[in-house]
Amino acid sequence: MASSEFYKSIRKGPPTISFMPPKTIALVGLMGCGKTSIGRRLAKKLELSFFDSDQEVEVSAGCSMKEIYAVFGEAAFKSGERRVIARLLDQPPHILATGGSSILDEETQVVLKEKSITVWLDADLETLVARVSRRNDRPFIRDGNQRDVLESLINTCYPVYERSDIHVKTYDEATNTTVDRVIFAVSEFVKEHYPDHCVLKSI
Repeated sequence: MASSEFYKSIRKGPPTISFMPPKTIALVGLMGCGKTSIGRRLAKKLELSFFDSDQEVEVSAGCSMKEIYAVFGEAAFKSGERRVIARLLDQPPHILATGGSSILDEETQVVLKEKSITVWLDADLETLVARVSRRNDRPFIRDGNQRDVLESLINTCYPVYERSDIHVKTYDEATNTTVDRVIFAVSEFVKEHYPDHCVLKSI
């Protein structure tokens, strides 16, 4: 389709801009920002496979994150996480939810930059505390210390997250609303940087 027809169709409304991802779409952000729930729905809408690096590490190790930390320690978990993310990024484009602090690893930063489009799901501290407090499967979050740990992680991780290709704020809203905003942001990024991968499609 010629570019003039392409943009004329956009102005008319549906079908809307969609895209064929040139790379895996990697969701980054702290625990509680919604990477898994948003990632699953995003994958369904875009008809892509979904992977969660934390879950894939558990599958590879044959035990839960809590058990990995308790038996083997944090260093072993981080090493396994690095290998798992590198392996997943060698697969065809998909949606990948990464571990909250995985992007702090320099090797992981390099492979994510090369082989994915990174989307930072940015949630404020209050939202993260509220969501994390409802779960008990975080190996280094204990009752009573959620706020302190999350605040420390924000100070450490957010400067790295800011280097992501795309930045999407997450709010206390319906998950599908956030998913639609992610789709729009990624679509705009692909249109600008990978125009050959844009298509017209209702999503």
